[in-house]
Amino acid sequence: MDERFERYITELFAAEDPVLSKIRARHESEKLPAINVSPEEGKLLHLLLLLIQAKNVLEIGSLGGYSGVWLARALPADGRLVTIERDPKHARIAREAFAAAGLQDRIELIEGPALEVLPTLKPGFDAVFIDADKEPLPHYFAWGMKLLRGGGLLLCDNAFFHGAAVDPNDDSPNAEGVRKFNELASRDPRLVATIIPVRDGLVIGVKTRDKP
Repeated sequence: MDERFERYITELFAAEDPVLSKIRARHESEKLPAINVSPEEGKLLHLLLLLIQAKNVLEIGSLGGYSGVWLARALPADGRLVTIERDPKHARIAREAFAAAGLQDRIELIEGPALEVLPTLKPGFDAVFIDADKEPLPHYFAWGMKLLRGGGLLLCDNAFFHGAAVDPNDDSPNAEGVRKFNELASRDPRLVATIIPVRDGLVIGVKTRDKP
């Protein structure tokens, strides 16, 4: 997207409040990977959850808690966000971010590898947001579909993976993982999906049925 349009959208529709600004600044000061969602992506996720009146949401990949705050703020007071993070440092910073936002009672952060945590969760989530390591994305797709309720949203960041997804010369495991996820999302008969070209691309899908 043209940077002028991106800036226009952010300033008009996704301006950060002091809490979000401090969380993003903490990411930088703690030298976390610069892979958190952007403000306009966070607002889009927030809006999507409001549209389906989500109460029970799963996030795979907490990082420092920035996206989790956008997600949890869309939930009602009795709503619940379960977020998974394998890196202890990231998990600690995310918990502090949730507390700073006053959302600690609405969010459960589970530490550990996602593929070990996911089998322990009960199905019925209204939305699953995936923003984690790219090589195992096909496995995350399978678990996301298994844990989603009918009518729930499957969401995945970095659909373009900085251009690698459409680069025929990039055969890295991460690029292949992104491509496979996108192909699964486009072809699975249980899902109606597309890619929204915001920042690095966001896959958005609705689970329309449980069986192929």
